Amino acid sequence: MRLNEIKDNPGARKTRVRIGRGIGSGVGKTGGRGGKGQTARSGVAIGGFEGGQMPLHRRLPKRGFTKWNRKDWNEINIGALQRAVDEGKLKAGQDVDVTALVDAGILRRAKDGLRLLGTGEITAKLALTVNHASAKAKEAIEKAGGSVSIIEKKVLADDVAKREKSAAKKAAAKAGK
Repeated sequence: MRLNEIKDNPGARKTRVRIGRGIGSGVGKTGGRGGKGQTARSGVAIGGFEGGQMPLHRRLPKRGFTKWNRKDWNEINIGALQRAVDEGKLKAGQDVDVTALVDAGILRRAKDGLRLLGTGEITAKLALTVNHASAKAKEAIEKAGGSVSIIEKKVLADDVAKREKSAAKKAAAKAGK
């Protein structure tokens, strides 16, 4: 092989179609844009436009909402914890929280916290620190001799005062009726 023999594979380079170059080209005159109207011009913004008819996205009812500060929790079942203990990833009697589970390779990342769910069986004694635990999971852990402590968000004193004030106003309004 020599430098003068180097060439692309067949079909690797395709010449672009030059539109609007006369009748003989097959894409002359309107240049493949059809005739007149909004789409023949530049800056077309049709989107959901239906020729003046009420568009489908406005005819259909709107339902639900998206919570703007929604938390993304890691969820783990007690059965998965028992499996991790059996495989030697966790030790019985160990303090377990999100970081311990990530370090053990049970969870991928910490996200916003941990929710403990009650599917499966557990016999290992574990001291868990979680953001939320189902009643069934809590009961099963305590039955196995472990403990579940729930991390509670600290509410500012101002927020507590506001809530008490609004509750008092509501009670006064009800009593006045």
